[in-house]
Amino acid sequence: MSVATGLNLSYQNRRVRILPAMLAGATVTLLSMGVRQLGGLQSLELGSFDSLVRLQPDSGPDPRLLVVGISEADIQALGRFPISDGAIAQTLAKLQKYQPKVIGLDLYRDLPQAPGHEELLAALKAPNVVAIYKLNDSESPGVPAPPGIPPARLGFNDFVLDPDGVVRRNLLSVSQAQKNTAFSFSVQVALLYLKDRVQPENSPVHPHQINWGKAEFLPLTANSGGYANLDAKGYQILLKYRSGKEVARQVSIRQVLKGEIDPSWVKDKIVLIGTTAPSSRDVFLTPYSPVKKQSPKMPGVLLHAQMLSQILSAVLDGRALFWVWPEWAEILWNGAWAMVGGVLAWRIHHPARAGLAGGAGLIGLLGISYGIFTGGGWVPLVSPTLGLVVTGVGVSAYRKLYDAFHDSLTGLPNRDLFVDCLGRAIANTRGRRSYLFAVLFLDLDRFKVINDSLGHLVGDELLMAVVLRLRAIIGPGDTVARVGGDDFAILVRNIDVDSAVDLAARIHQALIVPFELKGQEVFVTASIGIALGGEPAATVREQPEHLLRDAHTAMYRAKALGTGRYQVFNASMHALAVERLQLETDLRMALKRQEFLLHYQPFVSLASGRIIGFEALVRWQHPLRGLIPPMKFIPVAEETGAIVPLGEWVLEEACRQLGLWEGMFDFDQPLIMSVNLSGKQFAQPDLVDRIQVILETTGLSPESLKLEITESVVMDDVESAIAVLKQMKALNVKLGIDDFGTGYSSLSYLSRFPTDTLKVDKSFVGRMELESEGENVAIVRTIVALAHALGMDVIAEGVETAAQLAKLRSIGCEYGQGYFFAKPLPSEAATALMASEPQW
Repeated sequence: MSVATGLNLSYQNRRVRILPAMLAGATVTLLSMGVRQLGGLQSLELGSFDSLVRLQPDSGPDPRLLVVGISEADIQALGRFPISDGAIAQTLAKLQKYQPKVIGLDLYRDLPQAPGHEELLAALKAPNVVAIYKLNDSESPGVPAPPGIPPARLGFNDFVLDPDGVVRRNLLSVSQAQKNTAFSFSVQVALLYLKDRVQPENSPVHPHQINWGKAEFLPLTANSGGYANLDAKGYQILLKYRSGKEVARQVSIRQVLKGEIDPSWVKDKIVLIGTTAPSSRDVFLTPYSPVKKQSPKMPGVLLHAQMLSQILSAVLDGRALFWVWPEWAEILWNGAWAMVGGVLAWRIHHPARAGLAGGAGLIGLLGISYGIFTGGGWVPLVSPTLGLVVTGVGVSAYRKLYDAFHDSLTGLPNRDLFVDCLGRAIANTRGRRSYLFAVLFLDLDRFKVINDSLGHLVGDELLMAVVLRLRAIIGPGDTVARVGGDDFAILVRNIDVDSAVDLAARIHQALIVPFELKGQEVFVTASIGIALGGEPAATVREQPEHLLRDAHTAMYRAKALGTGRYQVFNASMHALAVERLQLETDLRMALKRQEFLLHYQPFVSLASGRIIGFEALVRWQHPLRGLIPPMKFIPVAEETGAIVPLGEWVLEEACRQLGLWEGMFDFDQPLIMSVNLSGKQFAQPDLVDRIQVILETTGLSPESLKLEITESVVMDDVESAIAVLKQMKALNVKLGIDDFGTGYSSLSYLSRFPTDTLKVDKSFVGRMELESEGENVAIVRTIVALAHALGMDVIAEGVETAAQLAKLRSIGCEYGQGYFFAKPLPSEAATALMASEPQW
């Protein structure tokens, strides 16, 4: 085995590990594109468009345009609205004296506005005047143009509203059934202005492209840029706003009528006449609206000025129009940034550096997008941002998870993952009589000598070479893991003891062949311990750690007998049984010896931040083993039946303690003492009588006691459980369902349970802060809504951070319990805590 081969194994491991990063980038890209196609990102992409528009440099007013506005002051001075035809005719006459190139009347004049109707019709017949009308469609009957004006000087109102009501598009033309193509108001004005200079023509190469001067007009499609499901009727282009405070010079209609304007402002220019008064309702939301606090909407005449300025700047000045990529290019764009996020997360392990790199990536994305936007291109911004962030976070989480369960050198599963695989193998044996498996623990003999003599790099190459040989021997369904420096564990499924011994012999034969390291041959042997799992008598008590420990013990026995040997473990079950029996014996005596004590964990009102009660939690102070946690003895107590007298003692002691506190403190409202009932207790026929006796003995008010039952307990026999709960409720005690969401409650039964409280399991609460509005937040929100609908309150257990607390408050959860407030405390510490009157 050469060093090059070992390096090749390392490369393969890294390649295998980075593959999920690539898959994550591709998956996130496809998901984001799918969401985009459904319109899920449309509002965000449009918002990014608006932000980029506002970031454009100030280009100042267009000198080719003059806007004659009809303001609120003009309407009051002229005495009416709409302005009379006579006033409009006088305005046109005044302007014509100054020789404008084109006058665009952005006012509907389908109905006479006496006086002066005839004078207005005569003024509109001038060859340089363009009038406006509104197209009729399924939603609007339309507004016809004034009579007598030729089609070449008529244009329809070309405003197109996006789903959020913002104008971002310019409609150039539409094809009408059985009629010629109709052109928009802005296009007609531009055509008339440019008639003696340049005219549009169809592109000889691209059938849907219009060439006009220095500009190439390409129509939008249904999913252009950040759009999705766009109404792309007619010939639409994106509106490239002329940034700045004013798109063109503005004067009022009264200034024109009084002759208070400079003739040079009008001569050879385009003059647009329209209302700027908000009361006219001819105002529209634009990308500038979010930053305009007083008047967020832009008058229609100024929007037409924007459109005209865009057309003229493109045709005459060569100012770039907006272009968008085809969908395949957008997929590549989004995928590239998703890959960037994945690579950064994979290559940079330090959280702070990874955050800085991710921030730099986002800044780069924003900078490139802004540069493209300034140059005339609109590329998706939100979807690649999501791809970069989501892929980066996902790959980072995967990398941490992978590193937590895999060896960094060989890429093999580590001890934790091996134990998990072993646990699943144990679980598979239950209920299967003929299914056995074996754990082999392998330790390289004299490996320290190799490390010390040839160096750690050579030692690493040797380990990787050993992995190659092990993989060649074991089956594809078996697991090999590195569980120590030179220790390997192998899980072989569906095997008996003879086959396991044969496998150990084959491993020894494979390792006999010398390894070539640094130009010299190295001989390695291994000591192997074997532990068999899955035997019917043992499956109940088998634990993965125990089997691994047994194999490890056998390996040491083999090493003690000499190198290159194997040993099969035995007699481990007897030791485990003795230990278990001792625990059961000690547990039965613990009540008599008064070795149990209670700790109290507060639960807090999330509205006031104050303690409103405690949960009583039992602990075992063993005289030799010290404080034994409940997870060690409660299962044994359940199985042996010792949980019944223990639970009765817990209930009485908790009630007694609450009575003491009531005498010590003057509470605004009575404290609640919450006590858990086990399944064995709940099945006791005289449970209700025992509870009543305890309440009478301790003198505690029933309303101050809350009894908690897990979902699984009440679902074993629903009808009997409901009957018992009703009897308990008749005592006026409070009832709660513990660890809600982890069991199998049927909603139809839940509504029949006379319970007061649902307690959300800490597994949901603990993962709430990892996501802004993901599935765990949704689950907790649903539980809260369900509880409120059934007239119950909610306690969230396992609250450990301020972020979790804030999220629970925001979704209406009433109470919280967890380490954020306090750990379970002895009675003295709980008393001191109440005396300090904490508030969170």
